[in-house]
Amino acid sequence: MKRAPTYVLFDLDGTLADTAPDLQHALNQVLAEQGQPPLPLEQVRSAASHGALAMLRVGFPHAQDESLRPLLVRFIDHYRADLARQTTLFPGTLRLLAELESRGIVWGIVTNKLADLTEPLLHALGLLRRAACVVSGDTTPHAKPHPAPLLRACELLGCKPADAIYVGDSSKDVEAARRAGMRVVVAGYGYIDGADTARQWAADQIIGEPMELLAWEGLDTGRN
Repeated sequence: MKRAPTYVLFDLDGTLADTAPDLQHALNQVLAEQGQPPLPLEQVRSAASHGALAMLRVGFPHAQDESLRPLLVRFIDHYRADLARQTTLFPGTLRLLAELESRGIVWGIVTNKLADLTEPLLHALGLLRRAACVVSGDTTPHAKPHPAPLLRACELLGCKPADAIYVGDSSKDVEAARRAGMRVVVAGYGYIDGADTARQWAADQIIGEPMELLAWEGLDTGRN
């Protein structure tokens, strides 16, 4: 019988934290600098899991990616200056993490967000010292959907990929986990929109809120 995982790795944006309001704020500052009107949160929310360039594509839909590169620097500068302005953990996240810890299940974070953005944000959210490992988008030479970040997390935790599950909210999260040899759960409460449905990704499970992870039969209690 296949051993149930005793390690859980989480994506950050759209999985643990609702970062979309602060990403929207940074985008609207760039739009203002370019003489463009601001965009409402509902228009940009679904791009929040896909990185800064994806956010800029929403704000400047007719621009070529190459022309967005200078704006990318401005976007990141604005975001870095105010990255914990409105960001909150999704409801139930703190309860889930506390329950994992009480069951002896080790958890960490693997995100494509750059380290100099990830670590200050996790500090502001009170998670930096609690996470057993933090792997950012520039920790390894490759970002997700490459499996390298997840494999690096396993090295840091001293576990085999088969003993871990990854929880994310995008197709690249599922792909990275599969390529790393991990089971994968999709956070259906994140930034997934109708055109980007998790049902197409063949994940092991889709959860509608964080605490549902505990009910998944593939999760070991970690207790002896």
